[in-house]
Amino acid sequence: MTSEPLPDTDPPTRTPDLRMAGEWLAGHDLADTHPTPLLASRLAVRRRARLATYVILAALIIVSALAATSAFGGLPPHRPLPLLALAASVAGLLLAQSLLDRWVRRVDQRAGATLSRRAAHPIQPGWRTVLGRPYAIFAVATFAGAMVLAASALAVPDPTVRQLAVVVLIGLLGARAITALQLRHLLRRPVVAQDEESLTADVIMRVEDARELTTPNVPWSLPVVLFGTAPGWWSAAALAYIVLSLAACLALHARTPSCATVARRAMSVR
Repeated sequence: MTSEPLPDTDPPTRTPDLRMAGEWLAGHDLADTHPTPLLASRLAVRRRARLATYVILAALIIVSALAATSAFGGLPPHRPLPLLALAASVAGLLLAQSLLDRWVRRVDQRAGATLSRRAAHPIQPGWRTVLGRPYAIFAVATFAGAMVLAASALAVPDPTVRQLAVVVLIGLLGARAITALQLRHLLRRPVVAQDEESLTADVIMRVEDARELTTPNVPWSLPVVLFGTAPGWWSAAALAYIVLSLAACLALHARTPSCATVARRAMSVR
């Protein structure tokens, strides 16, 4: 009696998830690829994780804003309590992001375990493939610019401005730590693929997620807490930073190859 290979047992998937998976494939020049329940399930988990990350970053901005209001309240500017509370909140948000990444990793591992076969010679893309040098330079430059901008406010004699600058610095460091956790997760996430098409889709998801991480949403938002209290030169510098980084972000997205192109190049050299 000959033994036949067991069929892949894909996780249960809803019809809307399959439809959205088909739209995602079509949007990345993979319209000829059939959306599988496995891909639809992974994309659904990815959407939920991305939404949760948005909530975490929004919480970071809100907590930073609350800490900033202490500079205008009854507490003296030199009191460290609001800053300690902000630092503790950042640590809690980092833990939440770590648990979220661990959940996504477990889902991918379980999905990989359901495959009766794996793609031959699967690749594990490095940061040059997933993120790329231009996006890495942009991420470093925008973070450095935001840190220099916030640190420059520490030179202002007004103690209120200095406390707000410390709040912005803590928020920026927290946001960068969250981004670093996400990038580490992307690079270490297991490859879940059983054929050429699913392997290409896996790489596209990584590249797409990594590029989104470089968008400096928090650095664009946090300097607002200093508007109206910082000197005019600082507000002008902050506006110039936001405008220039936004222009660089748009140019980067317009001139760099698409996620699908990057994935195909990675597949061709594996």
